[in-house]
Amino acid sequence: MLRYLLRLSRPRFWLYLAGPVLVGVAYGASGPSDLRSPAAVALFAYFLVPANVYLYGVNDVFDADADAENPKKTGEDAREEQFRGDTAVTVVVALCGLAGVALAAALTSGALGTSTHAPALAAADESAAASAGAWVVAFLALGYAYSGPPFRLKTVPPLDSVSNGLYVLPGVAAYVAVAGRQPPLLAVVGGWLWTMAMHTFSAIPDIEPDRRAGLRTTATALGERATLAYCAACWLLAAVAFGLLDIRAGALLALYPVLAVAVAETDVSVTRAYWWYPAINAVVGAVLTLGGLWGVLRG
Repeated sequence: MLRYLLRLSRPRFWLYLAGPVLVGVAYGASGPSDLRSPAAVALFAYFLVPANVYLYGVNDVFDADADAENPKKTGEDAREEQFRGDTAVTVVVALCGLAGVALAAALTSGALGTSTHAPALAAADESAAASAGAWVVAFLALGYAYSGPPFRLKTVPPLDSVSNGLYVLPGVAAYVAVAGRQPPLLAVVGGWLWTMAMHTFSAIPDIEPDRRAGLRTTATALGERATLAYCAACWLLAAVAFGLLDIRAGALLALYPVLAVAVAETDVSVTRAYWWYPAINAVVGAVLTLGGLWGVLRG
C-alpha cells in the first residue's frame, strides 16, 4: 500500500509543489532564522508528499476510466500508477486534503508564527501573514476543482491550463508566511504563466488517449504543433514578467520558450522530452532558490 501511494503521488514531480515553497521561503526570508521557521518547515513538509498524494489522488480517482487508455499508466513501460479503486486509498487521499485544511487553519490563526526576523510586524503585515492559510485553501480548492465534479476544469479548455496556476500557490503561501506581506504581483503572474505552459506541455503526450476517452483539453483542442506554440508563448511571457523584476531571472526563464521551439522544429518527440522536464525544472528552481538565499546571506 505504501509503495502504491508513493507511486500515485508521482515522486518525479514532488518538487513541482515543494520547490515553489523553497523559492517562496528564500525570497521571503529577512534572515537565516526565517529559513527554519515553523511555518516554512510545515509548508515544505506538507507540499513535499501529502499535498502530492491529495492532488494526484483526486485526479486518479476521477480519471480511472480515462486512464485505462493512457500509456503512462498501462502497459510494460508505464511510469505512473493507475488507480485501483481501493477504499483505503480514497481515505488516505481525503486525509491528506484534511491535513491541508489543518495547515491552513494553523497559518491563519498564527499558531505557526510569522517572521522570526521581524517580530514587530505592523497590523497590516500580520494580516498578510495570516492570509498564507487562504492561499493553502485556494490550492486545495483548485486541486479538487481541476479533476472533481461538478467542475472538472481539466475538461474545459482553456480552464484546464489556467487552473494549473495552483502549482504557484504553495510558493505564494510560503512567501507570505515568512515575509508577512504579499509577493510581487509580477512574480505571481510570471509563475502562473509558467505553470500554464508546463501543464499544457505535459498534456501533449495524452492527446490521443484523451481523444479516445472523450476528454477535451487545451492540447486536444489545439493539436500538438499549435499547443507547442501556445506553451512557447506562455513561457515567453513568464520570462518577460520575471525579467521586469530581475533581468537575471528573465534570462533563466527564457530557456523554456527556446526548448519549446527546439522540440517543435526537431524530430525529438514530446513524449520523450516530457520526461526531461523534472530534471530541467529542478535545476532552474535550484538556481532561483540559491539566488534568493544569496540575498538573505548578504543581508
